[in-house]
Amino acid sequence: MSTAVQHLCACGSGLAPARCCDRNSAQEQPDNSSDPILTFEARRAADTLRAGNREEAERLSIAVLERAPLEPTALATLAEIRLDAGIRPAAKALLERLAEVEPGNLWPVNKLGMLALGQGDLEAAERHARQAVRLAPTNAQAHNLMGMAMTQAHRPVVGAYHCQRALDLADLRIPLVLSNLATCLKEQGRIDEARALYREADQLEPGNRRTLLAWAQMEEADRQLGAATALLDRLDRIGGASPASTLTRAAILGRQKRNDEAVALLDAQTRPLRPVERLERGRLLDKAGRYDEAWAEFCAGKARLVELSGRSYLRAEAHALADQLKAFFIRERLALLPRAGVRDDVAQPIFILGFPRSGTTLLEQTLTASPGIAAGDELPLIQEVAALAPRLLDSPWDYPGALAELWLGDRLEGLDTLRDHYLQRVRQLGVLREGAGLFTDKMPLNEMHLGLVALIFPQAPLLHLIRHPLDIMVSAMSNVFTHGGFCGHALESAAEHLVLSHDLVVHYRAEMDLNYQAVRYEDLVDDQEATVRGVFDFVGVPFDPSVLSFERNTRYARTASYAQVSEKLYDRSRYRYQHYLRHLGPVLPILMPLIERLGYTVDPRPN
Repeated sequence: MSTAVQHLCACGSGLAPARCCDRNSAQEQPDNSSDPILTFEARRAADTLRAGNREEAERLSIAVLERAPLEPTALATLAEIRLDAGIRPAAKALLERLAEVEPGNLWPVNKLGMLALGQGDLEAAERHARQAVRLAPTNAQAHNLMGMAMTQAHRPVVGAYHCQRALDLADLRIPLVLSNLATCLKEQGRIDEARALYREADQLEPGNRRTLLAWAQMEEADRQLGAATALLDRLDRIGGASPASTLTRAAILGRQKRNDEAVALLDAQTRPLRPVERLERGRLLDKAGRYDEAWAEFCAGKARLVELSGRSYLRAEAHALADQLKAFFIRERLALLPRAGVRDDVAQPIFILGFPRSGTTLLEQTLTASPGIAAGDELPLIQEVAALAPRLLDSPWDYPGALAELWLGDRLEGLDTLRDHYLQRVRQLGVLREGAGLFTDKMPLNEMHLGLVALIFPQAPLLHLIRHPLDIMVSAMSNVFTHGGFCGHALESAAEHLVLSHDLVVHYRAEMDLNYQAVRYEDLVDDQEATVRGVFDFVGVPFDPSVLSFERNTRYARTASYAQVSEKLYDRSRYRYQHYLRHLGPVLPILMPLIERLGYTVDPRPN
């Protein structure tokens, strides 16, 4: 190759930068993709690769692309070589160029989707997967990609549809697709169906580590700890423990109250622990009463998370949105706005509002123990409606300003459009249940959009979970969540966003007439029956004493609280902050006004 190594493109393609990632800066160079001689050479490179001579195929394809950087056959050949070699930046750059040159070609789109999945870029994976299905609606591989993308994005109803389509189109029982379908069914709470599919996938391909791990994680979540342990034992015999299987085993030991064994298992790892493992280790130390050590692990896990993700609190964006919402949602302006009508032909939402780790899962588990209330879990639909409002209302302004269109005569029913979009998506997500006239939406921090919620569902019950802010901080530090613009990645930003969200609720309640009720976490623990009766009275559903045994609700709770809500009600998380008070000093100035406003105190004495 004539080009010096130091002058090659940084992506690793083997091409000069001007013929690769910097190609746009060299547009003055003609493209010779239609040159018949280069076309012949490109085909020769492809044939050479199929014959197994990778080195010669690489040389030939690079020679073609140096003269014709958009020659599709050479792009495909070199991309395949770089994919096989694991040089992902080069493969991605070449595949993207090929997809531009041949927009109807499924192969580069599918490969780009798989690359994105491997790198955890779910947004890009979904974009490529949707394009693949558009290009090839009867192609099993395209539907499989979409199924995988939706599975990883925790959108189980859509994922299950595309997994099933892949199976039907292939007319084969493909173990990997069966396993993905099982995961989607698991996340819908269809545990028995999921278990049968995991078993089938395992029988077709015994010892597939991905299937066994997913199956074990489901059994752990379903409280079948013996079955989960047996599956993990099989994994160990096949090829040793992996980070994910070790974490699952530690979680099982923790649920069995074998905290010291779980900590020892994590400590035995010779590699640096990942953020989720450090946080799990911290939670285990907390259960063992080793609070200072636990806090050190929480802080180390969060710091490592920021380091690996490169993400921190989106402070400017969060405060800008809050300012815009406060400016728009004022009583004088709201008096000019219509309200959406209430539909009586479909189940209606109950909004469970609250900061992450405030007790929303506990309340949802209690409510959905009633047959009249279906579990929606964390529905990202209010944020979706807010994002789509400018388009749905045909407004040139962003949300919330787009709601000004509702003052126009031909937009008076615009809120009905937003309401119907929300309800349609609820149906598509498989939330509705036979015999249930209500469903829950407990997306954390929906209270930031309380004004929009009240406009499109003016009669919907709004249940706001209130918990001691310092307890929320301890729980936030011990778990990973990305809600609130990644505020939970650090203690101070979690406190700041908690205050921001509560201030918005105060604003909404002052400016709007809301069907609102605050529910204190501590009241749920201290006086469960009276508090739950009050909640059921508020939402208009008859109280059944059996809902007090919420731990018998066998639905799969798809949040970090899944283990807690499978146990009987306990009070060890109430005023847990007292064990960590000296570590919470940095956020006391931020939180004290809120603590006092909510009627709490800071008591240094442990219970």
